Amino acid sequence: MEKIMERFLLYLQNEKQAAKNTIEAYRRDIREFFAFAKEKGASEPAQISQTDVISYLLRLKNSGKSASTVNRRVASLRNFFAYMHSEGLIKENPMNDIKSPRVERKELEYLTIEEVDRLLSLPDTSAKGIRDKAILEVLYATGIRVSELVEANLEDVNTRMGFITCHGNLQGKPRIVPMGRPARAAMEEYIYDVRPKFALNSGEDNALFLNYKGERISRQGLWKLIREYAAAAGLQRHITPQILRNSFAVHMIQNGADLKSLQELLGHEDLAATQIYLSVTKNRIKEVYDKTHPRA
Repeated sequence: MEKIMERFLLYLQNEKQAAKNTIEAYRRDIREFFAFAKEKGASEPAQISQTDVISYLLRLKNSGKSASTVNRRVASLRNFFAYMHSEGLIKENPMNDIKSPRVERKELEYLTIEEVDRLLSLPDTSAKGIRDKAILEVLYATGIRVSELVEANLEDVNTRMGFITCHGNLQGKPRIVPMGRPARAAMEEYIYDVRPKFALNSGEDNALFLNYKGERISRQGLWKLIREYAAAAGLQRHITPQILRNSFAVHMIQNGADLKSLQELLGHEDLAATQIYLSVTKNRIKEVYDKTHPRA
């Protein structure tokens, strides 16, 4: 089974140009399912029945896994078994007629422009403050993922032209995301005036954002930083990097950005992932209608 799985993962990498994180998620999901199937006496792909798949999904549900998590596992197995069927490795596809559980869509969380301004005005003029200002400005100006910011290197930023390059998400290709003037100014001050101080005695020659130890800043460090500034800004919510990303997208849509452009900026492989931001505009239109139409 391991050899078949590795062939499938190579197929995802070379033919589908899937991102590294996507491939690793498939690897985990497939291994976990086959460990379960082995317990049930099915050690080979050809021995897997639809009953085995249903039993596995029931176990996930009973263990408290969310619908979105179960959906991801279903997607992994569906693609894997479809690959094996197309290669003639199995005669029957056990994923046929297996439906994904319905996911209740949560209300989209984002900040108002006033809240973003309040958040971005907080960092002071200390070395840490200048670094933090650059981080917050870039997250809001570009809408990039926290993983993309953490993994960014110095050569990925062009402050003169005003863009940052993100690697390995949209079909495995790098994408170039523009930065506005405030973000460019904050990045220039950080890179030329502050980063050398963080980099003293550091083994990190390349990492864009560094912590006090001169090491590449971690996801946990970034989350903590955002929580601290959100609390200082008096925002009565649990603010995450994703909420800043949502804010970027919502404000772009509200100011007339088209979906295809936004999809490219966000690095979404599927346009459906970008369409969730339209719901905010629809709600806003209804709110305006209710307030202004005499017979609303």
